[in-house]
Amino acid sequence: MHTRRGWWRLAIGTVALVSGVGACNDDNSVSGPPSFTPVPIVTQDQLKAALAQAVGVSADGVPDGNAGLTLNMWATVVDTAGIVVAVVYTGAKEGDQWQGSRIISAQKANTAMNFSLDAAYSGFSGLALSTANLYSATQPGGSLFGLQEANPINEDVAYGGDIANYGTAKDFMIGRRIGGTNVFGGGFPLYDAAGNLVGAVGVSGDTSCADHAIGWKTRFYLNLANVPGGVAPGGTDNIIYDIDGTGHSASGFGHPHCLDAAAESAVADDLPVSFPVGAGGA
Repeated sequence: MHTRRGWWRLAIGTVALVSGVGACNDDNSVSGPPSFTPVPIVTQDQLKAALAQAVGVSADGVPDGNAGLTLNMWATVVDTAGIVVAVVYTGAKEGDQWQGSRIISAQKANTAMNFSLDAAYSGFSGLALSTANLYSATQPGGSLFGLQEANPINEDVAYGGDIANYGTAKDFMIGRRIGGTNVFGGGFPLYDAAGNLVGAVGVSGDTSCADHAIGWKTRFYLNLANVPGGVAPGGTDNIIYDIDGTGHSASGFGHPHCLDAAAESAVADDLPVSFPVGAGGA
C-alpha cells in the first residue's frame, strides 16, 4: 500500500514538473533580442550619401580631407529610443573598412543620444554633447570616470544575423536596441529644424579625430544639425583640443590629438565655418 501510494506521488510530481516547465516555456518564448519599428529619421540611402560626402569618396572613391588615415567608414543612426534606424559603409563591400567599427559607430550614436538634450524648461534651449566632449571627464580622476563601462552593448544585436547583410537595409541591428557607451570622437546628436532632438549618428573607421570631423559633416549633410547649444566655443559640440602635457583639459571637455595636431586643429576650426550648426545647419 505504501509502495503504491509512493508511486502515485512520484507520478503526480513528475506531471506537475513537466507541466510547469511547459508553462514557463510558453510564457518566455523569446528566442532572440526583440525588434521594434524605428522612427524613420533618415533612410538608408540618405545616410549612405551623407557619409560618402563627408568621407570625400563621392567624386573619386578615395577618402580624403579629414586629417586622418584616409580610410573608409561606417555610420549608424539611432532614434530617440536608441533603436537602430540605418547602418551603412562607404567601401564597395563590408570588408573594405574596419569590421570592428560597425559596432563602434552604433555605440557612438547611442552615447550621443543618451547624453544630449533638447529644450526641457523655460530658459534652457538644450545641450548637445558629442562623444568627443566626453573624453576628459571619463579618464581616471575625472568626474565621469567609469561611464565608458556603463550600458554595455547588446551582443546578440551586435553580432546577430548574416555578416553579408551588415551595412545594408537588412543589417541585423536595424530595428533593435544596440546600447553601448563610447567616449571618443565620432558621435553626434541630431536636431531637426525646430531644434528637437530626433536621434543621433555615430561614425567610425579612422582616427577618433577624423571620425569627429566626418561625423560632424555627415550630420550637416543630413540637414539635422540645428544644435541648440554645446560646451565648445560658439555654443557647439565641436571637439576641443585643450589637453596639456600633464593630461589636464582646461575646459573639462577636451580630447587628445591623434596624428597631426596642426592638421587636426585646422580641420576642427573649419567645421563650424564650412559646415555650420544651429539654425543654419538644419
